[in-house]
Amino acid sequence: MKINHAAVAGTLESSDVMVRIAPIEDDQALDLQISSSVEKQFGDAIRATVLDVLNRYQVRGIQLIVDDKGALDCVLRARLETLLARAADLVSLPWEDRA
Repeated sequence: MKINHAAVAGTLESSDVMVRIAPIEDDQALDLQISSSVEKQFGDAIRATVLDVLNRYQVRGIQLIVDDKGALDCVLRARLETLLARAADLVSLPWEDRA
C-alpha cells in the first residue's frame, strides 16, 4: 500500500489511541515512535500489533507516531486501518486480500 500524504486517526481520550502517519524519502524505511500510558505492561504487544497491521498491508516508507492512552488491541487495529485508508486515499480497505 502506498502512503500518499500525512493523516491522523483517533483521539487522545482515555482508552483510545491517536496515530499519525507521513511518507518519508526512503520507501523501505519505517520510523516507528510509540508512546503509551501502559507501555511497561503492554509495550511489546502494542509494537507487535502495529507491525502486524503494517506488514499485512505491506506498508513501508513511513513515519508512524502512536500515542496510546490504554486502547484495546481491536481499537488500535481499527485506528491503524482507518489511518492507512486515509493516507492512501482509499474508499475502503482491500478486505478480500486479508488472510
